[in-house]
Amino acid sequence: MRFNTYQQTLDYLYENLPIFQRIGAAAYKADLTNTIRLCNALGNPQEKFKAVHVAGTNGKGSSSHMLAAVLQSAGYKTGLYTSPHLKNFTERIRVNGKEVDESFVVDFVNRIHPAIESIKPSFFEITVAMAFDYFAREKVDVAVIEVGLGGRLDSTNVIHPIVSLITNISWDHMDLLGDTLPKIAFEKAGIIKQETPVVISESQPEVIDVFKKKSLQLKSRIAFADEMYKVKNEGAGRFLVNDLEEYRLELRGNYQQKNLAGVLATIDVLRETGFAISDESVHGGLSQTISLTGLKGRWQKLGDRPVVICDTGHNEAGVKQVLQQIEEQKYDQLHLVWGMVKDKDISKILQLLPKKAYYYFCQANIPRAMDANDLATKASAYELQGKVIADVNKAITEAKNSATENDLIFVGGSTFVVAEILNL
Repeated sequence: MRFNTYQQTLDYLYENLPIFQRIGAAAYKADLTNTIRLCNALGNPQEKFKAVHVAGTNGKGSSSHMLAAVLQSAGYKTGLYTSPHLKNFTERIRVNGKEVDESFVVDFVNRIHPAIESIKPSFFEITVAMAFDYFAREKVDVAVIEVGLGGRLDSTNVIHPIVSLITNISWDHMDLLGDTLPKIAFEKAGIIKQETPVVISESQPEVIDVFKKKSLQLKSRIAFADEMYKVKNEGAGRFLVNDLEEYRLELRGNYQQKNLAGVLATIDVLRETGFAISDESVHGGLSQTISLTGLKGRWQKLGDRPVVICDTGHNEAGVKQVLQQIEEQKYDQLHLVWGMVKDKDISKILQLLPKKAYYYFCQANIPRAMDANDLATKASAYELQGKVIADVNKAITEAKNSATENDLIFVGGSTFVVAEILNL
């Protein structure tokens, strides 16, 4: 079989390979065998470039983009692998902010098609191998690789990075990663490599010993970023570090306060390993992260009068951070366009949501999406009131029609809801 068009190739990937984002746990391969076999078939491209590996429950996407932007600002040809994509598959694989060419995707699948048919990898395993192959062929100086899920058994964990960064440990994917924070931390700690420095963004008492034990076993130098960098949020994207230096971040959201410490500590390690990164490059990368890397969906403003904002925060910790951010806004009435997935316990999140807001319950167009009527029923048990408008964009239109110019509309609850916003 030969694929001639990009759409034909994507259809094959989507239709024939299990996709976690769409079907959930059934697509998760808790094993690195397939990825190793794919990489072997490609001549092990993951060994042909330097890498930074980033794991964590929340903050790993923002941190990955910030690190890539700083490295780009410093003049390095920088690969960036992230997941899931919001709009286009090509968002997952970038070099210096430019998405992988559609022609490369077609060529890659044609080249490796016999291996795909014999190995039967998941969609994610294929995209990881594709990213490694692309970065090797593009001869990047360094690639920032974001973990998909967990760490220890994630497909990306076949790389040997120069530094690992673990951002935050919180409740998410408990069915796959464990039902306690230490169990989840153990999975994230799986990216720590022998005698390779690791940075932990946040010193969390419940899990700190997990990281210390793992780094001791592997003789890996460990740094707790929040002990090195005391970050104060001054508002409007400005953060004061150690009462000395102010950083302006293009990525908005109070939660960047935690991410910034981890990014700065990781840059320290990169400098030690020979990367020439000036202070100007750090400031430049952090102040232009979105424009340099093309990141979407992180506290992104979509409109004014009324203000419309979206954010991909979707687990308990992520939603807490989003709600804290909402509380700091000035508005008359809050409107929440809200959808969730059905394979997670959503009770903890529903009890966090504000009762005074008006809700537009919707659902993303994927099998994992929770039915909007079911969501509304569950939400009513927590005194959350509103209407059901299943289509995401129709729900946003209804919210705009109902809101006054001094109101605030927030769109979120699931990455997949944000992905369907038409004008993102």
